[in-house]
Amino acid sequence: MTTYRAPLRNVRFLTEEVFNFPAHYAALGVGDETSAVNAILDEAARFCEHEIAPLNASGDAEGCHFEAGQVRTPKGFKEAYQKYVAGGWPGISAPAAHGGQGLPESIGVLVTEMAGTANTAWAMYPGVSHGAIAALHAHGNDQQKETYLRKLIEGSWTGTMCLTEPHCGSDLGLVKTRAQPQSNGSYRINGTKIFISAGEHDLADNVVHLVLAKLPDAPSGTRGISLFIVPKFVPDAPGGVGPRNTVTCGAIEHKMGIKGSSTCVMNFDDAVGYLVGEPNKGLNCMFTFMNVARLMTGLQGLCLGERSYQAAVAYASERLQMRSLSGPKAPEKPADPIIVHPDVRRMLLTMKALNEGNRALAYFAAQKLDVAQRSGVAHERDAAEAMLSFVTPICKAFTTETGFEVTNLGMQVFGGHGYIRETGVEQFLRDCRIATIYEGTTGIQALDLLSRKVLADRGATLRVFIESVRETCVSLSSHPRLAAHAARLTEHTVQWESATTKIAANAMSSPEDIGAAAVDYLMCSGYVALGYFWLRMAAVAELQLADGSGEAEFYRAKIGTCDFYFERLLPRASTHLALALAGKESLMAMPAEQFAL
Repeated sequence: MTTYRAPLRNVRFLTEEVFNFPAHYAALGVGDETSAVNAILDEAARFCEHEIAPLNASGDAEGCHFEAGQVRTPKGFKEAYQKYVAGGWPGISAPAAHGGQGLPESIGVLVTEMAGTANTAWAMYPGVSHGAIAALHAHGNDQQKETYLRKLIEGSWTGTMCLTEPHCGSDLGLVKTRAQPQSNGSYRINGTKIFISAGEHDLADNVVHLVLAKLPDAPSGTRGISLFIVPKFVPDAPGGVGPRNTVTCGAIEHKMGIKGSSTCVMNFDDAVGYLVGEPNKGLNCMFTFMNVARLMTGLQGLCLGERSYQAAVAYASERLQMRSLSGPKAPEKPADPIIVHPDVRRMLLTMKALNEGNRALAYFAAQKLDVAQRSGVAHERDAAEAMLSFVTPICKAFTTETGFEVTNLGMQVFGGHGYIRETGVEQFLRDCRIATIYEGTTGIQALDLLSRKVLADRGATLRVFIESVRETCVSLSSHPRLAAHAARLTEHTVQWESATTKIAANAMSSPEDIGAAAVDYLMCSGYVALGYFWLRMAAVAELQLADGSGEAEFYRAKIGTCDFYFERLLPRASTHLALALAGKESLMAMPAEQFAL
């Protein structure tokens, strides 16, 4: 089985050297958090490596147990969660006014990444609560915050997001769950929700469901959706666990992966619920939850990619197979380790380049999230919110698509040993597969990016991002080592912007061209974005080497991986753009009935 070691040096390279988190925190008025962040990272690494990583394989093998409406999580999950709560981890970036530590959201992202890499299934339980906390903090009234938010933040209660129903997934306008007003101000909720992560479990005292439902007089479609709190146990007057509500788990799903995470069918039978926000504005409220969930799901692609890479590079360094094409590299051994072979290098470098690029993308988004939440300057908040909105679908879709590629390559590095359970790498592939699906499929994220984020503001935010890329490229245009990369990235940004204009023009006469172009457009956006971050990382590494850093090998590895990215992975952006510009004809010309032939 594989082991996990938190990649703290890579994390600190980005936070301290590339993105300068200390200055970022100081600008937000929360002080230079460097020493505090380092202490948090060290302790989070210890917890994740020693408490939850050892439960990853056993939790997958055992799965969740369901009997008479009750869910029992795999052995060790509950004890690990109790330690997590005792350590104060659920409230690390939650508002201090309700019991949280009030640290910037980006610090919570760093901890979430380590937990998700150590044990993705276990990390889903506190991860879903994180979204519930965000939604209630933004949209709950004072009483709801006092009753529910404090318990969620301390971790004694957990939260869920109840959207999907048997007949509808992402098309939420079709929901059938109903909410009937009561004379005491509460509501009676009736309906069934499926695919509810952490809907029922034995880790906490109560489960707080955030449920989308429609009032009797609701308008049709998404304009008629409201959001309700429906607790498993209705709180008593002091705010503790009161009587059992009529919300029950009807079944748990038998899944391909993340088997230690309970995915539930939840039945609401005249269950007591409480309206969050205004009537018929529930989708706006839930989007606060969903946007957090999309960023966290994007992290899962990185997490499982990182875990797979750690296993693959260790195996490739030890597994003996054939001799190097240029002559023996380990003549004292019967064969060379497979890490000397070009194709194994191709796989490992693809994994490394995508993982570290995706981490940079995630931390970039986390910084924007901090500014959007904490800046005292309105135009800074607005700009950060616009950029966060732009990169969120890329974070969610590109990182999970490439994360799945990375886990697949990890299995390939192991060869036949990767296909059997004993090594553990097949679990990473299975666990990662869901990430491109839930919280909005890749296709839905792509439509969101192209339609709602790029075309809706006439490319304004895209141009802001491209301008940042161009500024970096110009600053390196005379660099003896990186000028060629800068020129190549500049060329890609020109193509990206030009293609956006063409797609927008085509969409004026044929809206289906947007759908035909969307996924390839998003993937191109991701590859160009990672090119930008790799150029920034390489520039920092070059400066450190020029200054005589004592970690020369670390920085040389950054530059070598950057070279690989620009030579072998960035060219994919051009292919995706060509596909995005191909139009709808070859997709839509064939009649639907011909697919069955």
